[in-house]
Amino acid sequence: MITELGHFALILALLVAIVQAVVPMVGAQRGWTDWMRVAVPAATVQFALVALAFLALVHAFVVSDFSVRLVAGNSHSAKPMLYKVTGTWGNHEGSMLLWILILTLFGAMVAWFGSNLPPTLKARALAVQALIGAAFLAFVLLTSNPFARLDFPPIDGGDLNPLLQDPGLAFHPPFLYLGYVGLSMAYSFAIAALIEGRVDAAWARWVRPWTLLAWSFLTIGIALGSFWAYYELGWGGWWFWDPVENVSFMPWLLSAALLHSAIVVEKRDTLKSWTILLAILAFSFSLIGAFVVRSGVITSVHAFANDPERGVFLLLILGAFIGGSLTLYAARAHAMRSTAAFSTVSREAGLLVNNLLLVTATLVVFFGTIWPLVAEVLTGRKISVGAPFFDTAFTPFMVAIAVILPVFATLPWKRGDLGRAMRPLRGALALSVALGALAWTLQTGRSMLAPIGVTLAAWLVLGSAVEIAERVRLGRAPLAESLRRAGNLPRADWGKAIAHAGFGLTIFGVACVTAWQSEDIRAMNVGDSVAIAGYELRLDGVERSEGPNYFADTARVAVIRDGREVAVLAPERRVYPVQGMPTTEAAIDRGLTRDLYVTLGDPQQGGGWAVRTYVKPFANWIWLGALVMAAGGAVSLSDRRYRVGAPMRRRPSVGLAPAE
Repeated sequence: MITELGHFALILALLVAIVQAVVPMVGAQRGWTDWMRVAVPAATVQFALVALAFLALVHAFVVSDFSVRLVAGNSHSAKPMLYKVTGTWGNHEGSMLLWILILTLFGAMVAWFGSNLPPTLKARALAVQALIGAAFLAFVLLTSNPFARLDFPPIDGGDLNPLLQDPGLAFHPPFLYLGYVGLSMAYSFAIAALIEGRVDAAWARWVRPWTLLAWSFLTIGIALGSFWAYYELGWGGWWFWDPVENVSFMPWLLSAALLHSAIVVEKRDTLKSWTILLAILAFSFSLIGAFVVRSGVITSVHAFANDPERGVFLLLILGAFIGGSLTLYAARAHAMRSTAAFSTVSREAGLLVNNLLLVTATLVVFFGTIWPLVAEVLTGRKISVGAPFFDTAFTPFMVAIAVILPVFATLPWKRGDLGRAMRPLRGALALSVALGALAWTLQTGRSMLAPIGVTLAAWLVLGSAVEIAERVRLGRAPLAESLRRAGNLPRADWGKAIAHAGFGLTIFGVACVTAWQSEDIRAMNVGDSVAIAGYELRLDGVERSEGPNYFADTARVAVIRDGREVAVLAPERRVYPVQGMPTTEAAIDRGLTRDLYVTLGDPQQGGGWAVRTYVKPFANWIWLGALVMAAGGAVSLSDRRYRVGAPMRRRPSVGLAPAE
């Protein structure tokens, strides 16, 4: 009964979405206030109906209702409760329902908290959001029904992919979807602005918090996915340039560009057309990601390979929303022209260069991701574009961004002087170069990766600190005055500095772990030892254990330094009997300056076990930096300007009349 109720709620949600897409849009076009007001209750009802359907599906997984085809194929009665719940979105149909839930949540939040928006802009934005929802609700109901029943339910289910039975994968998809599905709101505001033919500073102030919220969630989601790959897959890496990783990373890059571009629109009323285009592209790449993951064109541990019917349906959705929005942009972009001028040395110019670097980096990732598919279609041959291409082609853009961020952040608007901007940064630059030289001196190899990474990281962190110090006149005014200025400084400025510093921390972690990690792979018998990077690791034994739905071989590895035992690690090799699939559970002794990372492989024919050992310097700084970036977004989001919004311009009531 509950399952049927969820299915019925989805059908009703589709009908409500159609009403929300049509009635407010017509009302905004005709100036009918009562029709425009339909958007708010419709957005609320649509979200409530989709939430009801989602909870009904969660209930089916929790009670192990194997009469539901989705539960029978993706759950098992012996599975821990956490993974019964998260198994709801560990498959195509359930994750698509979560996708729609978040889509309708963002629409509902605009309806609830957008009272300061102009009625026509709000009505049109919510109508566009509903149109997206209607398209994906139709996709789910027609091709991916999560509530389909089985005529003859099995006694037990087929279990969830063992790689997904992990806390990291339990929380990674919701945060990821909150990110790149949340970008739909920026897209809806952009389309509404194109229809109205007006983009101004107030529009930028309204659209920026929604983009900032989505970008912050996307940052956390990507970091969680990277962290999961690091400790769960057993290969010791944190980023593989997998196509599914890339399709979440590209919207992150574009949304970062959108955030910076919206600042220029808000402060200087220029780059309006460019900002609209970025809003369209950011969500368009999210749609491309949905197609890549769900159409079956690629195979990945993250992907949901499906039948061509679903791929064709998604391709039609892509064509409608991407093609339609770009066509509208081409027709209306001329109305977004700005007469504001700025010098080539100014904050506007710096933000524009930042945008161009981010967009070009996105295109590099897109080309590397899509080229194997295109080449296979054109030539019939399978080719691979791997990490060497991405590392070589992508890295220079991130280096350039890191170099210019502290400089352009201190430049004034409209016109500046590069020498004057660099004056307070000279100390930070000198110290950054000194730290890079120290890294070069201390390292045993001759790679420039770590020294350059240390220099750039210090430059970003110290540059952010110098920017704040200059704003509060630290050292040039009494301490009480500086503290007062710090308290009055807009939170958006604090958030910007924190986010830039977080970017520096991530660069530091990436450079250090890539340049300085040590690795050892060998077959070890019980009692054998291996020396690596000043540590001795001794295999003391391997025992068979049993989990709730798996069997495991668990090793005991003693970590010895300077003759004394400093840690004991317990890597596991698990086998899930329902799916017959082995997994590797790495054991990691974490630290602020290094990780000791050990995995247990297959038993060897001549006796012993395959053991892989790494020492990874500063690995955790990668994810620490991501969390700091997300924290910077949260601090910016708490700025009063984005909580209260811009005052709504008064418009004459003439022309806004009830429908007859």
